[in-house]
Amino acid sequence: MAFFTKNKFLLAFLSFFILIASCSSLPKIPKPDWSKPIEPNARKRAQQNVQEGKGMQIFKGNKNNGNFSFASSNPMWRATLDILDFMSIANSDYAGGIIITDWYSEANPDEAIKINIRFLSNEIRPDGININLYKRTCNGLACVTNKIDDKLIFDLKDKILKKAAIYNEQSTKEFLKNRPKKVYKD
Repeated sequence: MAFFTKNKFLLAFLSFFILIASCSSLPKIPKPDWSKPIEPNARKRAQQNVQEGKGMQIFKGNKNNGNFSFASSNPMWRATLDILDFMSIANSDYAGGIIITDWYSEANPDEAIKINIRFLSNEIRPDGININLYKRTCNGLACVTNKIDDKLIFDLKDKILKKAAIYNEQSTKEFLKNRPKKVYKD
């Protein structure tokens, strides 16, 4: 009895947890369809699951029903890749929100530029993207790299934002066109 008087908080917490846990119902587990053959290759099986919209969800708060969004659905990301399509990409990380190009040189092999783009927001706005431009100048084997604050940064940001706005408008129109219509029952 002394245990319960000393640990009233623990007892109250356990009671509350049991009460909350008993309020929910267990989800129904679908029966497997044994008539279809199972793909032995795990990678192909995973690709099929993604294409069919199957996936594991821990919390049911997201109502996408297993539909996964990839970088192609972000208009800022798509616009940036389209604007920089003439340059090779050295590193890109959608989750981290960064694109780093490789060194690019057009006419003079002793001078090259590199662009780092960081996405600070998924919204289409000027402060949602940060662009850094680097210039490498080489004399023989000695190379010097400098960060440049140039009009080119403003031009790149402007082109990316304009193209992202166009992509956003197109995806909004497509969504409104293809969304399910409400059906009113009489």
